[in-house]
Amino acid sequence: QVQLVESGGGLVQAGGSLRLSCAASGRTISSYAMGWFRQAPGKERSFVARISLGGALIRYADVVKGRFTISRDNAKKTVTLQMNSLKPEDTAVYYCAAKGGSGSDSYASYDYWGQGTQVTVSS
Repeated sequence: QVQLVESGGGLVQAGGSLRLSCAASGRTISSYAMGWFRQAPGKERSFVARISLGGALIRYADVVKGRFTISRDNAKKTVTLQMNSLKPEDTAVYYCAAKGGSGSDSYASYDYWGQGTQVTVSS
């Protein structure tokens, strides 16, 4: 079992930055691919970024590529999403998720989820 807790969300103006953190407890996260997803009101949960067990493989959704950076520290059991050049359309609840084995862009593939953190970008 892995428990995930996100933090770092908030209100920011367009063009600003936020750094989201995901802290894991329970089992080590080194056995899990980690991902970030987001869900805006009335929309389906969508893939943002993911990182492989050791951090060598990283993938981003096209809409955030070049602006967001995902990283992980297995020793500290944390995953971070640095978000720069934020846009109003980035407004959503952001979720951290863990998946055994290789990563996936599909939220249905993930085994453990945090409670989410709200990110609001004003224009």
